[in-house]
Amino acid sequence: MTTFNLQRQLLPFLVLLFLIPISLYAAPVRQPSVAELTIGASAQGRPISALRIGDGPIKLVIVGNTHGAPEANTHALATMLADYFRTNPHEVPPAVRLYIIPTINPDGLALGTRLNARGVDLNRNMNTNLDACPDNDWRVTVFGAYGIVSDTGGPYPDSEVESRVLRSFLLDAWGAIFLHSAAGNVFPAFCEHAPSIDMAHVYAAASGYRYTRFWEQYVITGGMHDWAAGLGIAAIIPELITGTEPEFEQNLAGVQAVLAAVEELLPAPEDRVENGIVVPAVLWRHWRMHGGNDLFGPPLAPAVVEHGVTRQIFERAVLELHPEWSDTPYLVQVAPLGRSYAPVGAAPQNDCAPPVCLRFTETPYAIRGAFAAYWERHGGTQTFGFPLSDEVTAYAADGEWRVQQVFERAVLTLNDDGSVVLEPVGWAFLVRERSLAPTAAHQVR
Repeated sequence: MTTFNLQRQLLPFLVLLFLIPISLYAAPVRQPSVAELTIGASAQGRPISALRIGDGPIKLVIVGNTHGAPEANTHALATMLADYFRTNPHEVPPAVRLYIIPTINPDGLALGTRLNARGVDLNRNMNTNLDACPDNDWRVTVFGAYGIVSDTGGPYPDSEVESRVLRSFLLDAWGAIFLHSAAGNVFPAFCEHAPSIDMAHVYAAASGYRYTRFWEQYVITGGMHDWAAGLGIAAIIPELITGTEPEFEQNLAGVQAVLAAVEELLPAPEDRVENGIVVPAVLWRHWRMHGGNDLFGPPLAPAVVEHGVTRQIFERAVLELHPEWSDTPYLVQVAPLGRSYAPVGAAPQNDCAPPVCLRFTETPYAIRGAFAAYWERHGGTQTFGFPLSDEVTAYAADGEWRVQQVFERAVLTLNDDGSVVLEPVGWAFLVRERSLAPTAAHQVR
């Protein structure tokens, strides 16, 4: 067969080859993963859910419906945004994990109130004493809707279960957008946080809302955005124009603009130096949001990494970062050092009458009085675990015999003035570890 005849026979196949779309030869575009999460429950047990789109390191969270029924349009908006990005996950950049929480206040939404089921305004309940601005510090008596003054800030900062769900979920966040209504503006965190200000400008320009440096009618105390910025998280509040419409197109444009500039806008969580020692970013946030030196004491040694877990010793606790528990309340855990102090064979007492006494199905021991109040205020089971003893008289670190109670992760001591402190179990652990360990673990620098 001549070369000419061979070419004539191959010509139809060559034509067909060029008619096949080029897209069939291109590598398939990887779609970001999409997942539904339950991140906690409300005071009345209603689930708090989130949609996750993407797998990147930059965690951006959109929070809807903090103020329940009066701002139900923000629930509708967050739901519409979730539906949109569920259908269009490719719009989330590869470097981003976008989370959308339709409602952080499902009880208020169901009960027809701005407050949660316990009568607390969740956007006045966060511990905003963490930043450098005293004007926005948490307080019981607060300004609420239409400037009405009421005692709805909660009994103490972060007292509400919904607030604690949010602070745990945002522990490793880079940015947060809290949807509210109704004013038609966008404002950043109060205390001169540059990344928050930059994100508010970008969102306002894209959405058509008015940029406002802060809420002009009155000072918001205990606000979620100010709490977040106090830990280095870029945080803004877009206020929808109306109290009824979701204003989807405007806010989709705002979110898309933030996503388009996300790597320039959102700061990565930063390591901090405390007591002359570097504390890794997420461990520092956990330490700081739970009281810092006042609760856990200062860090005593650099963080180490063992089997994928980052661990750091503080005076009164050892904190552990477990990456496999991301997006759960267990990302950072307090090591169960209290188990070494539990008295053997101690019989539980039976005198327990709520509310000054707490009992659990997991243990025969109860918590009473000052210990119960301290345990609840500072994180309960997540911080201290369950009690492993009743109150006992023991030799305390200050050299005095004092009333103590042993928990899974801590030993609590009652002082003469009625205050409660943690025993320095972290310091004791460090001394024991250094006396036994022949080599040092790899340090995080």
